[in-house]
Amino acid sequence: MIVELIVQNKEEAIQAEQLGAGRLELVSAMKEGGLTPSYGTIKQVLGSVEIPVQIMVRPHGYHFFYSDSDFQVICNDIRMITKLGGNRIVFGALHEDGTINEEMLQEIIRLFPSIDITFHRAFDEVKSQEEAYHTLRQYKNVKRILTSGGESTCENGKEQLAKLITLSKEYDGPTIMPGSGLSPDNIASIHQVVGAEQYHFGSAVRMGGSFANGFSDSAMERVLTELQ
Repeated sequence: MIVELIVQNKEEAIQAEQLGAGRLELVSAMKEGGLTPSYGTIKQVLGSVEIPVQIMVRPHGYHFFYSDSDFQVICNDIRMITKLGGNRIVFGALHEDGTINEEMLQEIIRLFPSIDITFHRAFDEVKSQEEAYHTLRQYKNVKRILTSGGESTCENGKEQLAKLITLSKEYDGPTIMPGSGLSPDNIASIHQVVGAEQYHFGSAVRMGGSFANGFSDSAMERVLTELQ
């Protein structure tokens, strides 16, 4: 079982690792839904922990349709990440018709053939998650998909999450990683329905439930206990 935690800086990354996180998602601007962190932050975090760090690559928080100019920024950011020794990104791009932007995905993989990709919650805005899953499973670099089953929270999307996990096992494709609205209070009941092998937590494991605060030791301990 892997518990992935959102972190925003070096101090949070160190604390998350100490509390038992199996992987980190490094982001900035959580009020915008998570954007690409700065060069300095990426360098500090990669040098401070032993567990894997997935780095958000998202140039703005308006939508998941990217212009050619946006895409140049995206590729430059990934190049910066690789120069700093990172090889894991969190990325997602769509067409306006709600389908996966394969052209951008293909170009990223062409430019960075060893990159490890988590396709983020843009997946919750596609017109058909089943079709989108079959598209993404063609790309071996796409290792996992962060999703709430097309709903605002995993609680609301748990039945769809269970279907997606069945699909991922049937085709041995990208792993489904539930995220959004997970907490120490609901993870056991959601896990009972969904049966995922990894989960993504944000503010619910922080003091006061806020990204302005550090992690809550007791909340993280409860999560790990519930998932044993």
